[in-house]
Amino acid sequence: MEATGTDEVDKLKTKFISAWNNMKYSWVLKTKTYFSRNSPVLLLGKCYHFKYEDEDKMLPTTSGCTIEDHVIAGNVEEFRKDFISRIWLTYREEFPQIEGSALTTDCGWGCTLRTGQMLLAQGLILHFLGRAWTWPDALNIENSDSESWTSHTVKKFTASFEASLSGERELKTPTISLKETIGKYSDDHEMRNEIYHRKIISWFGDSPLAVFGLHQLIEYGKKSGKKAGDWYGPAVVAHILRKAVEEARHPDLQGITIYVAQDCTVYNSDVIDKQSASMTSDNADDKAVIILVPVRLGGERTNTDYLEFVKGILSLEYCVGIIGGKPKQSYYFAGFQDDSLIYMDPHYCQSFVDVSIKDFPLETFHCPSPKKMSFRKMDPSCTIGFYCRNVQDFERASEEITKMLKFSSKEKYPLFTFVNGHSRDYDFTSTTTNEEDLFSEDEKKQLKRFSTEEFVLL
Repeated sequence: MEATGTDEVDKLKTKFISAWNNMKYSWVLKTKTYFSRNSPVLLLGKCYHFKYEDEDKMLPTTSGCTIEDHVIAGNVEEFRKDFISRIWLTYREEFPQIEGSALTTDCGWGCTLRTGQMLLAQGLILHFLGRAWTWPDALNIENSDSESWTSHTVKKFTASFEASLSGERELKTPTISLKETIGKYSDDHEMRNEIYHRKIISWFGDSPLAVFGLHQLIEYGKKSGKKAGDWYGPAVVAHILRKAVEEARHPDLQGITIYVAQDCTVYNSDVIDKQSASMTSDNADDKAVIILVPVRLGGERTNTDYLEFVKGILSLEYCVGIIGGKPKQSYYFAGFQDDSLIYMDPHYCQSFVDVSIKDFPLETFHCPSPKKMSFRKMDPSCTIGFYCRNVQDFERASEEITKMLKFSSKEKYPLFTFVNGHSRDYDFTSTTTNEEDLFSEDEKKQLKRFSTEEFVLL
């Protein structure tokens, strides 16, 4: 009986924390973001210019996106559609209990795992759908102007509290579902894209069976000494994502792998070996690779000399974003305008969505409006991601990124480098991995070192 009482207290405590976080962050999500009409906007390698083409065409007030004092047309709608089409993964609550804990939410501690998921999701979109893809229903997503998210959170928490006191289980009903999507696509290509769109999101579902879901990522994190409720740094998350992709058994995921740079160095032969691994006579294609590079952009604070470097990275067509943030909060950086970074915020706690059901609602997996933050506020610890479809693509990308690194670096040495050969050629200890242990001894040492760079979350 005593244990049951403790569980109820823990549940109420969790609900209170979720409500507090939503009240804390929802006003940020509701705040309009201002964009200049005089400067280009870069979003994951795509450039948009907002200019006066038709002053009578106004941006909808629900977009949460305002350009200076005037709302202008130009490429605004194209930018909005592109941004909203990116997959947004946030805190969730009331999902199946995480094994080894009593947690049914990641509110307050899982934001870096969520930003890592967003980066991987963008890599998978490039892999299966391509950079030109946008979600046809993107512009139908609207902010809740009729009722603020904060007031909705308070009402939801109050109802949940009353249900807990009366011994009733809260009914988990998703938001109003979109109409069944497959039927409305007459074009086979569009239908295929929508199937993959839903499939990618389902891989990040909050259930133990989802290959890149929170439950699986936490299991891989245990091998590095992490557990549910701990705080994760961007470098640790990079290694967790690598293991998750390597261990994924879904047939569609056998053509992609992840490489994590060692000490800010990408060893070209190691990458190509991963891309060529498991090639058989009936499948001679190279694997695609997502390259993750954990870096520090300064000491305790970000060095502003790295601003041009970050801009250059986000301008590349190969870029899948940056797992970063500012002190105490992790964000997924996807673009910039002038000296401000454009990001998606994972801190808003949303209800669990069962992605195993047919036609599960998609609205909560797409962010309705972009947010901006000064580069000066960026935390120096981050992980940069690139996607290369094959070996030839990697070789071309490494050359282009190397040129960009040299051009943007004011120091004698660039922030990270691509070098020929294998890591073993440079007297690194062999990293053979025991099948029963997902992380090698060298990786464990790296992860322990990276743990000192984690974000402190409130």
